[in-house]
Parts: sequence; C-alpha cells; structure tokens
Amino acid sequence: MKKILGALLVALTPLSAMAEETQTLSSGDTAWMLVATALVMLMTPAGLALFYGGMSRSKNILNTIGMSFLAYCIASVVWVLWGYTLAFGPDIGGFIGGLDKIFMKGIGVETLSGSIPELLFAAFQGTFAAITVALASGSVIERLKFSTWFIFTILWVTVVYAPVAHWVWGGGFLGNDGALDFAGGTVVHINAGIAGLVMALLLGKRKGYGKAAFFPSSVVLTVLGAALLWFGWFGFNAGSELAADGVAASAFLVTNVAASMAAISWILTEWIVLKKPTLLGAASGVVAGLVAITPAAGFVDVTGALIIGLVAGILGWFGVFVLKKSLGYDDSLDAFGVHGLCGIWGAIATGIFAVKAIGGTPGVLEGNLPQLWIQLKAVIATIVYSGIMTAVVYFVSSILTGGARVSEEEEIEGLDSAIHGEKGFNL
Repeated sequence: MKKILGALLVALTPLSAMAEETQTLSSGDTAWMLVATALVMLMTPAGLALFYGGMSRSKNILNTIGMSFLAYCIASVVWVLWGYTLAFGPDIGGFIGGLDKIFMKGIGVETLSGSIPELLFAAFQGTFAAITVALASGSVIERLKFSTWFIFTILWVTVVYAPVAHWVWGGGFLGNDGALDFAGGTVVHINAGIAGLVMALLLGKRKGYGKAAFFPSSVVLTVLGAALLWFGWFGFNAGSELAADGVAASAFLVTNVAASMAAISWILTEWIVLKKPTLLGAASGVVAGLVAITPAAGFVDVTGALIIGLVAGILGWFGVFVLKKSLGYDDSLDAFGVHGLCGIWGAIATGIFAVKAIGGTPGVLEGNLPQLWIQLKAVIATIVYSGIMTAVVYFVSSILTGGARVSEEEEIEGLDSAIHGEKGFNL
C-alpha cells in the first residue's frame, strides 16, 4: 500500500508542480504586458483617429475622430460589464463564453491568467475590442449619424466581436480546430473589414461620390496617425504572446519587417501605375502590412514576413484603387480594402508560412497542407457571421435612432458643425 501511495505521489508531483508554475506571477511578463496594453490603447483614440481624420474632408474631421474616440470609450465599458465574459468566460458549445465573469465577477488582484494578473489580461483584450469596432467606422464616415454609431458600437461589440474572439482565443470551435490567429487576423481585421463593407453597402454612397473629388483634410495627420499605429502595433502583436520571451521578440521583429515591406511595395505599385509615389500611399502601405502580419506574427520568420508584407502592399493598393472603383461601393476610408482584404491574405498566409520552431505549428511549406484548409474555414466562418450579424445590428441601430443616415443638409454642411457645433480647423 505504501509503495502504491508513493508511486502515485511521484507520478502526481510533476503535474502539481506544473499547475503551480502556471499560476505563478511573473513580474517581467506583467511589466511587459502593462506596457503592451498602453501601446494598444494609444492606437485607437490617437493613432486611428488621426489616420482616419486626416483622410476625411476638413468639414468632417472632428466627427471622424470622434467616432474612433467614442468607440474606444464605449467598448471599454461594454467589455468590463459583459463583453469579457462572453469572449473569455467558460465555453458554451464552442460558440460563446458563459456569464460567470459578468461585471468582472470573481476576478481580484490575486487572480492570474497564466503568468499575469487576469485584470491585466482583460484590459489588454479590451483594447482589441475597441480598435476593432473603431476600424469599421472608416467605411461609413461623413454620412452616419453619431447616435446610430453610439448604439451600433454597443451592440456590435456584444454580438459580433465577443463571439468571434471566443471562437478563436476563448476556447471556441475555431481555436479547438487548430486555427492560427496570433493577434487578430480573423478576430480583428476580417471582422472589422466585413462589418465596414456591409454598413457601407446598406448606408449608401456619400453625396457626390464618384462625381466630385473628395480631398483629404491633412495627409500630414494621416501619416502621423500611421506612425502611431505602427508604434502601438508592437504592443498589439508582440503583446499577444502574453509573455516577455523569444516569441514576443520574433513577433516584434516580423511586425516591423512586414510593415516596411508593404509600404515599399505599395509605393512602387502606385509609382509604376499612377506615376506618383505618395505619402498617403506609404502610410496606407504600412497599415496594410501591419494588418497582414497580425495573424502570423507569432508563427512566421523574417522570410515569411517579407513575402506577407510584399503581397499586402500590392493587395491593399488593388483594393483601394481597382476593386472599389470596379464594384462602385463607397468604402470611405477603405476599411474593407485594407483591413478586410489584407486580413484575409494574412490569415491564409499564416497557414502557408508558419514555422514549427517559432509557434509550434508547421505550415504548408513545412508539409502541413491541412493547415491551409483550417485557415480558410476560419476566414469563411468570420466573413459569414460578421456579415450577417453586422447587418442585423445595423438595422436595429437604425430603427432605434430613426434612420442611420444624416440628412442631406447636414451632409452638405459637414458633420463637424451640424452635429457637434465645432470646427476642426479655425483658420
């Protein structure tokens, strides 16, 4: 009997030690994740707001910035009330999280998620929810009611973002199926890009679109916004490792490489086709590369990042200057053309270029052909769900606010003065 008990004790010791290890706070990981969370926070009310604001017309710059600003505030509140538990609560059927953590119930300062406080993990993930819905606003600026956007943000984070985040990161069916999405190719970029496209189609084109030139208010602000997004994206991608280790360092490096390569390929493409290398193109190329590398950041090496960035720059340019014009939809600031298309490319490319030595899962180039099908299923599932549910949320928000579109008079006047009673520039 003593021998049996002794053997059981020996057998269980590694398991207990492992459990204790996973529940030990790492001050290094915690310090890094505090910084990473702050970096991602900067991306929405500063980086994205300026990036989008500079591309809008001067009479709508404050309204455009306000949509990103408001989205961050609303999503932050919705997240701690019920969004976090829907995304990361106990799994229910692989589709949604349970309500065990509603209002952050049961999560204290001593509660851990891996090697960091769960409160910090929740804060980090909340910044992702905020920027995702804010990205979608780029498709509908200059014509959507601010009140409709208010309601839409609450509902969309709840019924679109949180479930998709659960599918991939919270114990849902896509993650269990083996889908690779390190920092949000499906959860963030495809999700936001499809949502933006659906809203743009339902809302209709801006008055004068396709007939008159719509000049950006400030390319300088857009380039500055892109630089802030680039800076914050290191927290976005490298922070998604949730630890200060080699994979985080690799994700940091490939993020920079892909962004740089995409900026170069975008500029070269427009230089060859349109004969002008623009700074707006350079800024857009950086974002296209950042979008594409996001799902792959913790799985690919520098070679993969170079190829992903190269294709992203060309694909993003195609989405903005060819696809949109050919199909005739008004995706104001190209949320679908950049985030949707490059997010799809990044998710698929992850399955091709994944390196087992980095992320633990080989891609097609290392002989794992089924991974490509797994990635495609994740892309399709996200597109279908986001498309359908965004339409539902849009119609509900529209009904609650007496229509989603501003009046013709307000659109002509400009939403800064008509809605907010302010001006972005007093020259």
